[in-house]
Amino acid sequence: MVAAARLPDARLTPLFLAATAGNVLGALVNFGLGRWLLRFQDRRWFPVSPAAREKAGRLFCRYGQPVLLLSWLPFIGDPLTLVAGVLRMPVLPFLVYVTIGKATRYGVLIWLFA
Repeated sequence: MVAAARLPDARLTPLFLAATAGNVLGALVNFGLGRWLLRFQDRRWFPVSPAAREKAGRLFCRYGQPVLLLSWLPFIGDPLTLVAGVLRMPVLPFLVYVTIGKATRYGVLIWLFA
């Protein structure tokens, strides 16, 4: 995304929107895994390790739903979105927090590097 933003003819708004939407959709996949497919957690292909899920669960329980603002962070963001599904968080607040976090990440990256 940073490379695309630095192109001379880059259209930053569509780039920002596409990156944010794609990342939020990815978080929704993790949310769905947590909500409906946790029975597969012992499979090799499951995207989040037990240790990462446990750490995310502790953060989520300690700080509540606003911790999803950190869903953009590497290594902790995916487990946070998965734990939100496991804990049966309502989808609307999930989308609000995750979208704010992911949009902030891409907004800052475009501001810094474009």
